[in-house]
Amino acid sequence: MRIFTAALATETNTFSPICIDRRAFEESLYAPPGQHPATPTLCTAPITVGRKVCAAKGWTLIEGTAAWADPAGLINRQAYESLRDEILDQLRAAMPVDAVVMGLHGAMVADGYLDPEGDLLTRIREIVGPDILVCAELDPHSHLTAKRVAAADFFVVFKEFPHTDFVERAEDLWRIAVDTLEGRISPVMSVFDCRMIDVFPTSREPMRSFVDNLSAIEAGDEDVLSLSVIHGFMAGDVPELGTKMIAVTNGKPEKGAALARKLGLELFSKRGTFLMPSIDERQAVSQALAASMGPVVIADMWDNPGGGTAGDATVVLEELLARGVENVAIGLIWDPIAVQICMAAGEGAEIPLRFGAKSAPGTGNPIDGTVRVVRLQRNAEMRFGDSIAPFGDAAHIHYRGIDIVLGSVRVQSYDPSLFTALGIDPTAKRILVIKSTNHFYAAFSKIASEILYCSAGTPYPNNPATNPYKRVRRDIWPIMDNPHADEAA
Repeated sequence: MRIFTAALATETNTFSPICIDRRAFEESLYAPPGQHPATPTLCTAPITVGRKVCAAKGWTLIEGTAAWADPAGLINRQAYESLRDEILDQLRAAMPVDAVVMGLHGAMVADGYLDPEGDLLTRIREIVGPDILVCAELDPHSHLTAKRVAAADFFVVFKEFPHTDFVERAEDLWRIAVDTLEGRISPVMSVFDCRMIDVFPTSREPMRSFVDNLSAIEAGDEDVLSLSVIHGFMAGDVPELGTKMIAVTNGKPEKGAALARKLGLELFSKRGTFLMPSIDERQAVSQALAASMGPVVIADMWDNPGGGTAGDATVVLEELLARGVENVAIGLIWDPIAVQICMAAGEGAEIPLRFGAKSAPGTGNPIDGTVRVVRLQRNAEMRFGDSIAPFGDAAHIHYRGIDIVLGSVRVQSYDPSLFTALGIDPTAKRILVIKSTNHFYAAFSKIASEILYCSAGTPYPNNPATNPYKRVRRDIWPIMDNPHADEAA
């Protein structure tokens, strides 16, 4: 067998002012054919898992380019087209192939392309023809368009949020692909449109039990090859935004459609109950100060670079400073100019510095003060499960009793190694302020005495009922109260 694999992924917040060019991919991950590292990134596990599978089978794996950019706003048209065409040219050179296995995110939007993944998969299908297996792993925070479903044989989607299972789902993807190529199964994909916009953390109920039930069905029903929820990505203003339920069965489309509908309506029945309760910055600081022990983690949940924001908001920091709170660590604040100034000053220097709140309204005010440059780190990295997340040149500064990590590459706060990489012991702090909606949970919950979800400022469009959508359909909850009201049970 000859299998082609490649990856092209990012998540587009269409409301974000930060555009993505080719350099943004190169800063996060750009790996030409055969040069992908042994460790996968979030959306490139099909490549690293594919190496193991094909080596064990004695099959030929032809690797194309792998490119990932940390989430932001619109992708530069030339950047998307050049990366797309690079991969398509590699596929043409690899022909004939028996299958194409892709790593995608699913929430890209580029200048001139509302559905880049649909465009890419359609072009792949045109090259390989109707009979060659085409499949992909997706992030659940994506848009499952009709164009993508028509072009691919099946998708497998991360089940967990935080996305701790991206390697396991890549293994599922390859298991189904291998069984298909060896003639044991005939996968058929069924999709149900839940017609809702919501957020589904699996670290709490009711989504925890829902996902556990999906795994139980997969394990107990030989007809069911894979079950996935496309959560949707509420910051993507595209026509097909919304939650979808996917059932991949072994040649049983009617059974798959019925199961996807049943599970999708179960999700819909629990709408509005999934997202963790949040408090504002004043309540968050008050509760953190009242805690008997630390560290208390305050998640600045909507200033999340993983959702395409800048990650430079200072709203929570301003509240801490106003109250004179000390023994706090904050990270990551994105400010490449401030990092550059600190790098020039050197470790130990005390300098006047303006940092933070440069990107957009609703992110607070820039902080001005004399800071001490404690530690500098070139090409800093933190862990995220089985992968590494780079945050570029970084500076640890100390200001009025607070330790702050400044980074030059936007990335959310996945793991306490964000702090230890800059010489900060997070377990010794009274309060940790991090920028992430929920991906932090798996790692930070191990050291936190308490976790507070804080909705501070307005860096992210976090209310789908009032977000200023221009392209999103109107017959979808919560824009419409119950779009399924007229359907038969």
